Amino acid sequence: MAVSSDMMRTWRKPREVMRKLLARGQREDLALAFLMSACVIIFVAQWPRLSRIAAGFDLPSGSVVPELSQLVAYEFLGWLLVWPLMFYVIGGISHAIAKLFGGQGTWYSARLALFWSLLATTPAALLYGLMAGFLGPIAAGTHLVGFFWLAAFAVIWLQTLREAERNSDV
Repeated sequence: MAVSSDMMRTWRKPREVMRKLLARGQREDLALAFLMSACVIIFVAQWPRLSRIAAGFDLPSGSVVPELSQLVAYEFLGWLLVWPLMFYVIGGISHAIAKLFGGQGTWYSARLALFWSLLATTPAALLYGLMAGFLGPIAAGTHLVGFFWLAAFAVIWLQTLREAERNSDV
């Protein structure tokens, strides 16, 4: 099945999709592709917000308006160099914590659960980016969508991690 179909199915049945992904065997290239795809999509989702800042909105009075290229370069550095490394660390920590509670998965399965959950929730990240760009950070709707994105990510990640730590075959 296509990745986009699996992403949508993850919102309804995250453990079932995770079982399917784990059944493919240990594929570090696939996990890395999920992580980098998610980071690229989240990076792109930041563009409307960055355009808003570069246009001079949402800045304290008297502050210098940054150039859009500078803002995009910083976001690029963050989302495509720093955050992927941080997600590897977070995946390792989540596996170590799961081990304390009897988890039987592997380092790979814990990373896959995190990376897949991040990719599966990127549609909400895109919506959040659009709202932050058009409405700004003050609008209650922007905060509500941001909270929904983070809550959905947390729920899906916990469910996929639970499945990954239950399965000791990978």
